[in-house]
Amino acid sequence: MTRRKLHIGLSIAVTWLTGDAWRRPDSRVEEIFSSGFYADLARRAERARLDFLFRPDTLFLAPETVAASPGFSSLDPAVLLAAIAAETEFIGLVSTASTTFYPPFVVARQLQSLNWVSAGRVGWNVVTSLDGQQNFGIDAMPPAEERYARADEFVEVVRKLWRSYPNEALAIDRDAGRFADSSRVRRIDHAGPHFSVAGPLNVPSAPDGDIPLFQAGASPTGRDFAARIADAVFAAAPDRGAGAELRTDLRRRAAAHGRGDAAPLVLPGLSLYLAATKAEAKALFAATHARQDPARRFRAIEAMIGVDLSDAPLDRRVTVESLPAPDPNVRSRTHADLLRRHIARAAPTVRDLLDRPEVIGSAHWLVVGTVDDAFREICAWAEAGAADGFIALPGGSVGSLDLFLDELVPRLTEAGLFRRDYSGRTLRSHLRET
Repeated sequence: MTRRKLHIGLSIAVTWLTGDAWRRPDSRVEEIFSSGFYADLARRAERARLDFLFRPDTLFLAPETVAASPGFSSLDPAVLLAAIAAETEFIGLVSTASTTFYPPFVVARQLQSLNWVSAGRVGWNVVTSLDGQQNFGIDAMPPAEERYARADEFVEVVRKLWRSYPNEALAIDRDAGRFADSSRVRRIDHAGPHFSVAGPLNVPSAPDGDIPLFQAGASPTGRDFAARIADAVFAAAPDRGAGAELRTDLRRRAAAHGRGDAAPLVLPGLSLYLAATKAEAKALFAATHARQDPARRFRAIEAMIGVDLSDAPLDRRVTVESLPAPDPNVRSRTHADLLRRHIARAAPTVRDLLDRPEVIGSAHWLVVGTVDDAFREICAWAEAGAADGFIALPGGSVGSLDLFLDELVPRLTEAGLFRRDYSGRTLRSHLRET
């Protein structure tokens, strides 16, 4: 077993309350719009010595989704993480901000402010967004290639702004009446295809350098973007082979961009349905998704692979030869590519496809079982070089969250796969631990 330490984050998108899980008496669903709920969770995660809390985000709401679950309704990530920062000391705080809808000056200022408030514990999850254009005066989402071109320039501008008012410029010389060395505070005068920004930023950079960047794109364009800019990738990898291939590819791409040993950490989302026995875990998983409309699953499959299977026998095998050419305008190229990859490798039945992670929800690594099952899976992925850690997405009940924090993480620690204590106080220091 490798002794290289894993990096572990926890999603605070309350994944353990999705589906019908919020209906359980112990869910605390009434509290999900209060800061105290998340502060309690953050303190528990910090006691477990996790690298960071991860707050995904969406900028739209489909009203019909909140009829039966919290859906994508959520507090603003930066505001929420600022509240959490006041209640914690060590754990990293990764906020999501869209490069498609926000201006770079606002994002640069917001994140640097949060970095000061948290004493250097902030990370930025860079997203190009899949939906929400209707809330920002845009008729239709730009194509993926255009969104990534904009994101590239957006990150460039944000980094320039962070460096436009360096921490070293702060003199704080009371005797001389000199607050800062103004010669070191410079306009950026950026003029590009998408943005015109003069600068400088009106918040100095925090003492610990640039804020770490996270990214989640899995298409060729997204991978190349991540290889250039990211410190870590929130990877969609439903199986070990997909994780290993992604990690190898990102390291190759990073080297081609001159990043050498600075390739992004690959951190797959790990959806955990945990219980005392495997049978209980399977029942938990089934109960969570019991009310999910089968027609919605068939529509999701059709959107990803271009084939309507709603009238097909459940035991019919789906082969890659039976699929039309990929749709370049598919809503999520990541999910579509992963589902096609699975079909090419396994020729699954229609019944199998209906239960795939890409179809049920997100295309994440899935463990339905006991803490022992999850521990073995994580060890196998680490040994195979398929991941540098993971972002935990406990599901089904608060019990899955409890077993993750109270039993699974300590097991990984005892096996030498996770830290016993923090060696630093910033997110960047956590991510650099080996």
